[in-house]
Amino acid sequence: MKKKPTIQLTLVLLAMTVANLSMAQMRGGHGPLSPVKVGSVVVNFGIGIGGNYRGDSYGTAFGAKVAAEWGLWQAGPGVITLGPEVGGSFSNGGYHYDGYKARTIVVAGRAAWHFGWDIPGLDTYGGVAAGVGFHHYHYDNPSYDFNETIPVFGGFVGASYFITPTFGFNAEAGYDITNFQVGIVLKVQ
Repeated sequence: MKKKPTIQLTLVLLAMTVANLSMAQMRGGHGPLSPVKVGSVVVNFGIGIGGNYRGDSYGTAFGAKVAAEWGLWQAGPGVITLGPEVGGSFSNGGYHYDGYKARTIVVAGRAAWHFGWDIPGLDTYGGVAAGVGFHHYHYDNPSYDFNETIPVFGGFVGASYFITPTFGFNAEAGYDITNFQVGIVLKVQ
């Protein structure tokens, strides 16, 4: 059930991209104005709802993530980026045991396709991530601690709006370290 909003958001962004490209061609436009170009380096920091790893009942999880991306290739009207991401998902409660706590720390690589539209400062993107998670959960009654290393895979869509050439705000949704996050984005190159 959690995948449904992500799929719907992806389809909406795809439809908006196709519509915008068609309108730009009809107007004789020169394509989107994107803050993310080949050679760009962007870093985003976000907090929000953490991902639910290993089927644990997280309750209301808190998540935080930092991601860096390098603009490497022009792909049609957009740019493909690659980079690392690191973060965690943390929860207290939600399971039927007393004192239940769970956390997963993730180190992963990510790839995304960025598209800028005809709105200066706006960047939209979608991508995938893969890496390793260090998962731990604990409960008090009965007393139990469990640690494991797990493979993690994710998919995400997001949007950034740069209010200056190097600083902006960011929102991202999907199944990744966070299911939804808001934060800031910096363009460092």
